[in-house]
Parts: sequence; C-alpha cells; structure tokens
Amino acid sequence: MINCIALDDEPIAIEIIQAFCDHIPEINLMQTFTQASAAQRYLDKFPVDLIFLDIQMPDINGISFFKSLKQDTMVIFTTAFSEYAVDYLLKPIELDRFKQACQKAVDYAEFLKSNHSKSQNSLFVRSDYSLMKIPFDEIIYCETMDDYVKIHRTDNTTVLALMSLNKLLVKLPENEFVRVHRSYVVSLSKIDLVRGKKIKISDTEIPVGVTYRNDFMQRYEL
Repeated sequence: MINCIALDDEPIAIEIIQAFCDHIPEINLMQTFTQASAAQRYLDKFPVDLIFLDIQMPDINGISFFKSLKQDTMVIFTTAFSEYAVDYLLKPIELDRFKQACQKAVDYAEFLKSNHSKSQNSLFVRSDYSLMKIPFDEIIYCETMDDYVKIHRTDNTTVLALMSLNKLLVKLPENEFVRVHRSYVVSLSKIDLVRGKKIKISDTEIPVGVTYRNDFMQRYEL
C-alpha cells in the first residue's frame, strides 16, 4: 500500500484525483490540500510515500515545493501546461493515464524495497522516464542545474536528476563525497589538486565556496 497526499490549488482537480484513487487499491490517499503551507505542516508530522503535486500554484511553484521537502518522497506532477510534461499528468487528467502513473509509483516503491540491500555501493536516481543505477565510484562530481542535479561520470557521460543537491548529498557516502560550494559536490578520490580557491579534476576547475572551505580542507587533508 502506498500512502499519499494531493496538493493542488484547484478544488476540481483534487476531486478528480480523489475519485481516481478510489479505482486503485494500492493507492491510499491520506489527505488533500489546496495550500502548500498546510501540506507542509502535514508532511512534517506524517511522511508519505507519494505526492500528487500541481506545478502552477499561486503561493509556490510545485517543483520548488518538492525540492524543499526534507523527506525522500515519490512525486507525480499534475499540470495544465504541456511544456512541463516530463512524464507528468496533463490536465484534464484521464483515468487510464492516472492509473499508468500510479503503477509506475507502485513499481518504483517495490523496486526500492527489493533492492534496498543492494544499493549500498550505488546511487539510484530517476531520469528520463527511467530509474538509473550509478555506482558511487563512477561519480566524479555533481552540480546544480536549475531544478535538476547534473551528475558527471567517469565514462564522460552525465545524468540529469530532478532533485536538490541537498537531497542528493544525503544519498552519497559521507566519507567519499563532500560539498565544496553551494552548487557542487565532489568525489574526494577524484580530486587531482587543490590550488587556492579552486579544485582541479582532470580538465575541470571547481570553485571552493567560503562557507565550505574549512570542512573541505579538513576532510581532504585526512
């Protein structure tokens, strides 16, 4: 059973989500909200597995709300604007498409449950309709890109994941990765040299922020 809430400033959209959830036994809609502040207060007390989340709301952008969450929660975005359609539910929402999105959430939750013991050496992120497994030792550094985190890998490829750098950092082993700037997290083992306020990794220079310098230098010099 997946416990979830819905946050949308349009009451009719909330009613549709409530009705559709009744068709899916695996989905337990705990509460619905039309204001982000009320939803946040609820989540502080009652963490959930999934959030149906509108993108365009008057008090806050849905993506910003999702990035601000402290808990690791699945999300299905709902929107009336097709330019935001990255596997999101477009309004007006259709039941078949709603069921399809919910099934993805169910499958993902089961995947995480069955693979929890296998994820100790890897990072799992959602990117481009897929759940990607990235071994920790393949990550060189990560940087913020608007609402995404760009993960640079040793094979010269990159992965864009919809999450904040803070959320990514808690998934990485503390003894292997360190935040050096508000926009960068680096793998300690991949650093070639440190000169002044710059880190060099291969041909890439990464700035070291004043706020993070002391912690970084203490850990790098160990």
